[in-house]
Amino acid sequence: MKSLYRVGASVAALALLVTAAACSSENAVNRDDDDTSGGKGGGTYGLKIAVVTHGAAGDAFWSIVKNGVEKAGTDLGDTVQYSSDGDPQKQAQLIDAAVNQKVDGLVVSMANPDALKASVEKAVAAGIPVITINSGASRSKEFGALTHIGQDEKVAGEAVGTELANQGVKNVVCVIHEAGNVGLEERCAAVGATLGGQIQNLQVDINNLQAAQSTIKAKLQSDTAIDGVVTLGGPVANVAAAGIAEAASPAKLATFDLNAEVAKGVQDGKILFAVDQQPYLQGYMAVTMLTQYKANLNVLGGGQQVLTGPALVTKENAAQVAELAAAGTR
Repeated sequence: MKSLYRVGASVAALALLVTAAACSSENAVNRDDDDTSGGKGGGTYGLKIAVVTHGAAGDAFWSIVKNGVEKAGTDLGDTVQYSSDGDPQKQAQLIDAAVNQKVDGLVVSMANPDALKASVEKAVAAGIPVITINSGASRSKEFGALTHIGQDEKVAGEAVGTELANQGVKNVVCVIHEAGNVGLEERCAAVGATLGGQIQNLQVDINNLQAAQSTIKAKLQSDTAIDGVVTLGGPVANVAAAGIAEAASPAKLATFDLNAEVAKGVQDGKILFAVDQQPYLQGYMAVTMLTQYKANLNVLGGGQQVLTGPALVTKENAAQVAELAAAGTR
């Protein structure tokens, strides 16, 4: 699973960016820094940045992204507006509203790129710099975004498939919790590419986790050959673990994305491992990078995707990560 740590270069670059952010002020280059906060925030850039995601209400993953967004705003002295809607048409309307407000920068996740294309291109045409995060990496440059911050879904999925194969898993159900989310579909396809066995997708709704648990349980009861379950989000992993137990299935569970309960599940052996794309960094670095672009025309990655993952949470490191997850930063 060493391939899950192909983030070193990007992380080093991100560290340099944070240093740069701490040493600039008021959207100007080579000015004296009047910040006396001692590194505790209180920057003076004063930009207005809108963040519009496809996150569902109550999804802990997007709460972590939001935490990163708000911390960056505090550290840099920016005003950040976070909004989200799982309906792509409504998300597009939120983007349009931000453009009409003439924000200084825009962060967008693109689970359904085609539905957002016109709105993102409208922002770019209006001179608003855009950074995409989390989903939609393959379309980001096409729409005119500066860069994309997130996880390479193909790399992550292939690593998961490889590890499951190493664990002897041969028949996997991959649980998709958001219909039409291209990133989730990419994950399942990549798992299947290296599994060397059978994989089938199972659709559930993250907004109805009790029903999702029942669907997973029923699937395992109806197909006893299934020996592996892959979930694509922390909340679904938790109900999948319950569904596996209720079905008395020997299926092994692995998941993408992390929350405190998932970290505890890995500790307890209920979950083999969790693939963490570090959502806090996606929010924090998007705001930071937009601020640096406005201040100094800096862009990380040379137009290529800036990776925040995948990183692997296993039984060996789950206890340490669980503490951070409880604090809302992992």
